[in-house]
Amino acid sequence: MGKVSGKLIVYFEDPFWVGVFERIEDGKLSAMKVTFGSEPKDYEIYEFILRRYDCLQFSPAVETAVRESKKNPKRIRRDAGKQLQNTGIGTKSQQALKLQQEQVKQEYKVRGREKKLIETKRKFELKQQKKKEKHRGR
Repeated sequence: MGKVSGKLIVYFEDPFWVGVFERIEDGKLSAMKVTFGSEPKDYEIYEFILRRYDCLQFSPAVETAVRESKKNPKRIRRDAGKQLQNTGIGTKSQQALKLQQEQVKQEYKVRGREKKLIETKRKFELKQQKKKEKHRGR
């Protein structure tokens, strides 16, 4: 049995998050696509791999050219860290617009909550007033 290597790529494919498992065994590539739904956390992906990797149905193997990568492990780790830090949408301007949108959304929620509170107080006072009017003559 030869060398086996695997890779998982997680990306957003509207409207779900998708993971593609690639396995190279004896110079043959096979793949498997998994739909996660909402954005998976790191620990959810790790748990998925531990529990369900054996049950995955990979595609038929296809011949591929295997490249031996001789990268320094420290560099690999550093690159992985950079990729994790650079997660975000689009350009800086798009991120600023998204932040502004989130702030407006929060303000809208606060205003809605205040309106609801004022309305419930008004209704309560109205009920109390009606109750007093009923018992005024006795």
